Amino acid sequence: MSITKIKKRTGQIAKFDKKRIESAIKKAFFEADRKNIKQANKITQKVIKEIKKYKVPSVEQIQDIIEYILKKENKKVWKAYHSFRLEKSKARKIGLKLPYNSLIILRERYLLRNEKGKIIETPLEMFKRVAKAIAKNKKEEKEFFDVLRNLEFIPNSPTLFNAGTNIGSLSACYVLPVPDSLKGIFEAVKNTAIIEQTGGGVGFDFSKLRPKGDIVHSTMRQASGPVSFMKVFDAATDVIKAAGRRRGAMMGILKVDHPDIEEFITIKSKQDVLSNFNISVAVTEKFMRAVLNNKYYWLINPRTNKKVKKIKARYIWNLIIENAWKTGDPGLLFIDEINKNNPTKHIGLIEATNPCGELALHPYESCNLGSINLVKMLKRKSNGYEIDWNKLKKTIDIGVRFLDNVIDKSRFPLPEIEKMTKANRRIGLGVMGFADALILLGIPYNSDKAIKTGEKIMKFIQKESHKVSAKLGLKLGSFPNFKGSLWDKKGYKAMRNATTTVIAPTGSTSIIAGVSSGIEPLFAVSFIRNVLDNKKLLEINPVFEKIAKEKGFYSTEIMIKIAKTGSIQNIKEIPNNIKRLFVTALDVDPKWHVKIQAAFQKYTDSSVSKTVNLKQTASKKDIEKTYMLAYKLKCKGITVYRYGSKKTQVLYHYKPGLVVESEYSGGCLTKVCHL
Repeated sequence: MSITKIKKRTGQIAKFDKKRIESAIKKAFFEADRKNIKQANKITQKVIKEIKKYKVPSVEQIQDIIEYILKKENKKVWKAYHSFRLEKSKARKIGLKLPYNSLIILRERYLLRNEKGKIIETPLEMFKRVAKAIAKNKKEEKEFFDVLRNLEFIPNSPTLFNAGTNIGSLSACYVLPVPDSLKGIFEAVKNTAIIEQTGGGVGFDFSKLRPKGDIVHSTMRQASGPVSFMKVFDAATDVIKAAGRRRGAMMGILKVDHPDIEEFITIKSKQDVLSNFNISVAVTEKFMRAVLNNKYYWLINPRTNKKVKKIKARYIWNLIIENAWKTGDPGLLFIDEINKNNPTKHIGLIEATNPCGELALHPYESCNLGSINLVKMLKRKSNGYEIDWNKLKKTIDIGVRFLDNVIDKSRFPLPEIEKMTKANRRIGLGVMGFADALILLGIPYNSDKAIKTGEKIMKFIQKESHKVSAKLGLKLGSFPNFKGSLWDKKGYKAMRNATTTVIAPTGSTSIIAGVSSGIEPLFAVSFIRNVLDNKKLLEINPVFEKIAKEKGFYSTEIMIKIAKTGSIQNIKEIPNNIKRLFVTALDVDPKWHVKIQAAFQKYTDSSVSKTVNLKQTASKKDIEKTYMLAYKLKCKGITVYRYGSKKTQVLYHYKPGLVVESEYSGGCLTKVCHL
């Protein structure tokens, strides 16, 4: 008797599909005993033979049979299958449909524990805790809980970690000043440690520090310069390790006219130096014009404000390019472009950003972030998907109110930070899942249509978020620095928040949501993920898996084949129209990375965090073109990473295939960016 039907857990009767059993068994073999994966076909046949004893077997009965036979045939594989089945069972019980790796990350980093280290909440209870802590009334609590549990909007990690707890520090991003005095420098080190204990990342401008060799009048000795003090911050962060929940991360910035600029540019060419830092050079319009016109410019001592050396701009430019090619550092901050669009420049110029560069902040300012899951903002139509603008509008409204509430509900690590944060009330509403959404819309990432779609989405988010903030300003009051701000000059009657939009690198939060990171392309279609105890899982992009099954070219063998490189471009079994849609970060020409970034930057109040990932064979000329295109398209910053240019990265090609660390979701390949 052949089996044609099965009973689902809901009680519904569905068509029996032998391939689903075969796929599950092969995945378990891949994880636990890939050398003997050929046994999977034999075991599949034994399972099907056993299933025939039932007229209409249930899903649970089938899984019991798989376990029974695996336990007899291969205990290692049985353990892997049993473990995965338990995880899926837990996911169903909590009322959330979460990917396996989402559950792992939530348990490891986000769910509350008691004094003995035992987890005391479920993911659903975590979302309830956060919604209740942030809401100002019952209506908001329900709205917030609904978007969280439906994975439509997710705030930054510190909000998930700390909302409703005794810590209560909810912001992700901070900027601290570094004054030119020993006392001031070590005060900044202490403040950094306090912030990193709560899970926040910190950015610094070191440009005020006197250069190496300059005189320190109090001791009549020579100054050691900015880079030497950056090493002190780095060592302190190594000790803190951001409270054990995530790595400490910092951004170090130096103006291009600082006398120590050469040492700064080249410092990370030495392995394991400043490993907790991203570094960026703050380049000015004047410098960029000097590069374009092959002119000289002056280096200036910040202590005396006097010119000390004339140097060729192209020499420094080439040094930046060479070291970015070697190590991924430094990136560039187009500091004049940042201040040109700074709504609060009447209180001072911005000199630094947070660790990933998307938030340009005043000294002692912090900002809290949250991202809208664009995949959840789509609705089905007869021949595919389209953007549900009404749902997006509603989610923007909820997201802005949520993030504005966070400012009032948060505890701040320092009184100076509370004062500046509440004076500007910056929030950062962004997106994740852009690459997945494009695929569902039938749009290749590397296309003009993708650029237009990105612009259209972000223009809508910016416009609607401004409306919500203006409405909140009339109701609750504008941010205290409103008078004299850009909003005031534009004729707005009120504005609750100095900025409302940002594009952040949604690392762990996009894994929780099960979508691509921020506005990055897919980093791989199928890959191997390191999870607990160095266990390796075959992971497949869920959109690709669904389409592959619908189009009839899905098989575990093909998924394993793809996992060798992460790309489908050279897999002959896959149709060309599918290859056009499922391009990965390394399939995409660097110019498309920059064009997508510029499209979102056009309608983003703050900045855009985006990494241009390059193949190992990329040349220095490729990096120069990328940096120059970012400048010409008016990006506020740019970061590149050439595969293999650092000893330690979170994605690497290994014997089994493309292996990624447990928390990597796309974008920057170094752990310091992994927020």
